[in-house]
Amino acid sequence: MSNYMETQSSDHAGGRRDRRRLSAAIKQSLRALRMQLSFLNLRVGACVDLKDVDLDCLDLIASHGPLSPSALARRAGLHPATMTGVLDRLEQGGWVARERDPIDRRAVVVRARHERAAELMRLYAGMNTSMDQICAGYSDAELEVIADFLGRTTNAGRSATDALAGA
Repeated sequence: MSNYMETQSSDHAGGRRDRRRLSAAIKQSLRALRMQLSFLNLRVGACVDLKDVDLDCLDLIASHGPLSPSALARRAGLHPATMTGVLDRLEQGGWVARERDPIDRRAVVVRARHERAAELMRLYAGMNTSMDQICAGYSDAELEVIADFLGRTTNAGRSATDALAGA
């Protein structure tokens, strides 16, 4: 009986070690992915004369807009004065338009202009094609697990960011 218990305990400890190792590998891969996507975004931004923060804000506007400048500043975690400069650059480049809020004509909202979206799609085409090829190697069930993991990881990142913003 003693041998059985020692084997069970050893297997359990080995399982915990394997799980910690896998968890560490996932976190390391996410850090490497963040860096690689940052490098990609810097290259894309350089091709269209946008700073990385401009590209981030443009993505927020395209995904969640139209947005008021203050709502965009909150989402991006930027000071309103910084946001003014970002919006000025985006508007001058033809990426966004500032318009009167249809509900409150005294307010302004920012919307993405779709005329230049094709430029960005072309620059991200290589990465999008690679992602399609990677996804093709997984079953639907595996893709559901990956999508769930990435969604939950995104939410954890949002919560961590919000906690730091409140600190």
